Amino acid sequence: MPVPRQLLPAPSDFVDRDTDLASLHRARAEHRGASGLIVAVTGPAGVGKTALVSRWLTSIAPAFPDGQLYADLGGYSLGGPQLPSDVLGRLLRSLGCAHVPTELAEKAALWRSVTAGRQVAVMLDNALSAAQVRPLLPGGRDSLVAVVSRRRLTGLGLDGAVFRALDVLGSTASAELFRRRVGGCRASEDPAAVRRIAALCAGFPLAVCVAAARVAARPRQSVAALAGGMTADARRFESLRVDGDSVVESALDDSYRALTGEVARAYRRLGVLPVDVFGVDAAAAACAVSRPRMQQLLDELVEASLLEDAGNRPATEPGFRLHDLIRLHALHRSRSEEGEGTSTEVVRRCLEWYLATATAARYLLAPTHRRMRRDYLFSPVRALGFESPDAALEWMNAEGPSLMRLVRLASERGWSDVCWQLVDAMQPWFLRSRPYDLWVESHRIGLAAARNAGHAEGVSRMLTTGGSGLYNAGRLDEALDWFTSAREDASHRGDRRAKAQALHGLGQTHRLAGRLDLAKALFTEALDIRSAIGHRRGAALSRLCLGDVALAGDRPDEARLYLARARAELTAVQDRYDAARALAFLGRAHAHPSVRHPDEAVRLLVAALEEFRAAGSVHWQARVLEMLGQTAQEYGASDAARRHFRDSLRLYQPVSPGDSERLEGRLRKLRPEPTDG
Repeated sequence: MPVPRQLLPAPSDFVDRDTDLASLHRARAEHRGASGLIVAVTGPAGVGKTALVSRWLTSIAPAFPDGQLYADLGGYSLGGPQLPSDVLGRLLRSLGCAHVPTELAEKAALWRSVTAGRQVAVMLDNALSAAQVRPLLPGGRDSLVAVVSRRRLTGLGLDGAVFRALDVLGSTASAELFRRRVGGCRASEDPAAVRRIAALCAGFPLAVCVAAARVAARPRQSVAALAGGMTADARRFESLRVDGDSVVESALDDSYRALTGEVARAYRRLGVLPVDVFGVDAAAAACAVSRPRMQQLLDELVEASLLEDAGNRPATEPGFRLHDLIRLHALHRSRSEEGEGTSTEVVRRCLEWYLATATAARYLLAPTHRRMRRDYLFSPVRALGFESPDAALEWMNAEGPSLMRLVRLASERGWSDVCWQLVDAMQPWFLRSRPYDLWVESHRIGLAAARNAGHAEGVSRMLTTGGSGLYNAGRLDEALDWFTSAREDASHRGDRRAKAQALHGLGQTHRLAGRLDLAKALFTEALDIRSAIGHRRGAALSRLCLGDVALAGDRPDEARLYLARARAELTAVQDRYDAARALAFLGRAHAHPSVRHPDEAVRLLVAALEEFRAAGSVHWQARVLEMLGQTAQEYGASDAARRHFRDSLRLYQPVSPGDSERLEGRLRKLRPEPTDG
């Protein structure tokens, strides 16, 4: 019998796996066990596991002169997985055993005996479980077993296996693989289309190779034509066919068929989720199962390499995600097996969980704000719990873009109630992070939704909080229109509290426009209403703004009276965010030339800065640093002013181009820094 050389041919077009190959080489070099090395390479269908292991084993084949063997365990084939007994028979015969026992235990014992002392490498492809692999492990320490599977095969850890999970290719590597398969000249005609195809293949080498084969087989078809055909999700798998067979979809179908009923159901429903990365609680709510059971289902899907662990999410919640092609496959399975009704329910349940959790975060971050109604179809909703306001803000900062996507989705689906209520729940994020474009966009959508829902208080809330977004974004005329509409609406309904809120917004808008007398009159009217109805926090906010107007009008003593009282009242109602605002303005009042208490001004501003850091407000941290810079500049401390302005600019740059431009102007006006010599 010849020495078996059964390894699959290493692919000629191989890109970007240097780190993975180095890891496999390192595992072999560091192996010191009494038994042979076991390496398990795992990952989703089509990610290139077999190609990687084939290339690695081929490169080290001379180290195994007694044979390199290959067995496909058929873990995901239509005919079912191969029996270990049958595989052992073939392996034994490959090594020259003419008489093979019939019983599995006897075959395994003979296999260990035959391989003891031999230098053999064995590749076990498409393994389904550790139990299927274990009887196939050879004897002796000079052997190497490379197991390839779509499952994690964590059970092989008991046998001392080393694990390497394979991820998808990066965009550059995907494009390079496509170019090599198609031919450099043809691919260079339209590099943008090549990049687009690489992105649509989601980093799966199998998908890239299939797309390249399709182009190569059609010399008259442009690369751009294939890219256009793949753009729509419904046609992407159709575009990845070879000889009429949807190779990529078939590979994922094989993995899907190996799932048990409840795990398959979870897989289908996760494919419907309208967010890219999700936690256990969101998935449990969407799939209508308990959190412990959802954790088990997610673990099963991670084990099957159909779901990826995305690391810890905010508030220490683990996160998960589906790669693009896997998500598309799960979505197709959901639509074909469960129908649109189930998909709609899953999306609605998911959206309501985010609404409930964002509302819980809002209540922690703004406990004194007026609470608005929430409408749930699938109550009770188990919202994520937060241990502290800091944890709530961390969650909001991380989930803000997802929440915005859900606002748009709710609007598209005509779920008006949940749409405007979600915008309302996001208010702490808007205030602290200042994403002005999203603040304004969300409130335009929310206002239309509240009107469509016929919810008067919702319309009022959208007008006032949306107006705040407009004036913060510098759109003062639009803000005046929104607040004027809010005042007229509140007057018509006889809602004095809402009217005071609208007056307050009008005052803020005129203050920013420099119309101080008009702003003072509006704030005073709002203060009178709020005092009369017993709205303590609202009255304190009106005093804060009157102090700001007085300070801008060079009346620092009047400003200090308003601001000191506002600070005390806001602290009493535990509004730490606005209390810190009052403290910052109070610091600037002490710095006024007619007061000249610079040390006290700096002390108060530094205290306000610390409070804003604790509250997580980047915008106001930058604002207070700017105030510190102004104070230093007014008292001749140019170096300190420059330092504060630079610190402020660093915070403003990612969130506010307008504020950044103002800080850059302040820095230019400072006298130049001294130079050496």
